[in-house]
Amino acid sequence: MTIASASTSPEGARWGSVRPTGGGVGIRLLVGSKRLLRSRRLVLGLVVLAFFVLVALVGPHLVGDPNAFVGPSMAGPSARFWLGTTMPGQNIFYQLVDSTSGTLEVGFVAGAIATLVSVVIGIGGGFVGGYVDEALALFSNVILVIPGLPLIIVVASYVRSGGLLPTILIISFTSWAGYARVLRGQTLSIRNRDYVLAARVAGEKAWRIVFVEILPSELAIIVSNFIFMVVFAILTQSTLAFLGIGDISTLTWGNMLNVANNDEALTSGAWWWFVPPGLCIALVGTALALINFGLDEVLNPRLRVYKAPKGRP
Repeated sequence: MTIASASTSPEGARWGSVRPTGGGVGIRLLVGSKRLLRSRRLVLGLVVLAFFVLVALVGPHLVGDPNAFVGPSMAGPSARFWLGTTMPGQNIFYQLVDSTSGTLEVGFVAGAIATLVSVVIGIGGGFVGGYVDEALALFSNVILVIPGLPLIIVVASYVRSGGLLPTILIISFTSWAGYARVLRGQTLSIRNRDYVLAARVAGEKAWRIVFVEILPSELAIIVSNFIFMVVFAILTQSTLAFLGIGDISTLTWGNMLNVANNDEALTSGAWWWFVPPGLCIALVGTALALINFGLDEVLNPRLRVYKAPKGRP
């Protein structure tokens, strides 16, 4: 095999290169923006998620103080209080809007940290190989066998101050190992393919091989991992807050459920207190799932549906 037959350039791939089509996932994602918009699942998920992001960014500046006592106790929804009031007389709508930013902050920051760690350890170790790869793989295995949720509960129960940062760090630390193993296995397979070997022989720098040749081929896995980790972080924080673990002074949807449960909103029939935050959690999770399915349809050639142009069979 000659080096010319395994050119890493797009022209080489077009004129008989041995590089597989999967190596240009990142380029196809940028070029195929129209294909992204054709996925109804993706568009619907993005619209719902964009709504909540807009509420998180703008909402707290448009509503009043969520902790102020502004009405009667346990008042139902009305023209004055759209989602009713809590037992002390706080506006639930104000709390719901203000809690959006904290909830999304936990999800996206924890998801980003966990994804970054999994990419660095999984792809970095798989590409370097040798003792470095073995040490990182051993570290991933150790983290993987540690029960995640019990560890989160134990650590969070001792950290009851500092806002949402301790919760974010705890969730990130316990959720990256599994996906690091997936990325490592994929990298071990990709690094021995012809177009990567050709890039090595051509004298390409290691960082360029990783970012140009390997990373785009694993973009679908990375995006899917990030979305799942965001959902996992939101659900985990909501679970911890509902159980009263961690810092519950910062408003989140999970903390709203915790206060509603403590004040017996369910037994007293105050559905307007616990249904809205639970519904918001479900909607954000559904939106992220739709985005994941939509991106998978675009990035995975096996899931694409070909539609013949009008006038053709």
